[in-house]
Amino acid sequence: MNALRNRVMLIGKLGADPEIKQLNSSPGAAPRTLAKFSLATDEVYRNAQGEKVTETQWHSITAWGRLAEIAAQYLTKGREVAVEGKIVYRSYEDAQGNRRFSTEIVINDLLMLGQKPKAETELDPLLVA
Repeated sequence: MNALRNRVMLIGKLGADPEIKQLNSSPGAAPRTLAKFSLATDEVYRNAQGEKVTETQWHSITAWGRLAEIAAQYLTKGREVAVEGKIVYRSYEDAQGNRRFSTEIVINDLLMLGQKPKAETELDPLLVA
């Protein structure tokens, strides 16, 4: 029997370079790498007047471990990527005691699309085709 799944696939461009953190989960354990970045996706359609309209949605993306390390090494603002993961909803209290909510996509797969930025190919000869 097939189970319904929490699965999201997006193709878009990074809004900024990823934020990278090293987190210690417990004393003596190796730190885990965390990468967070914003991803813009565009939906293009024609309105009632026949004019082309582009609507941009911004998504908060989170990557852990090796995927976060890859994001840190290769992703930069404007880079086009495809991601796959799951939607995670969180709630927390801010410093003023207000309840806040956030939605993020925790990814388990990342594919770099489009042309590699020039600086990237100069830094890593393995990336040159």
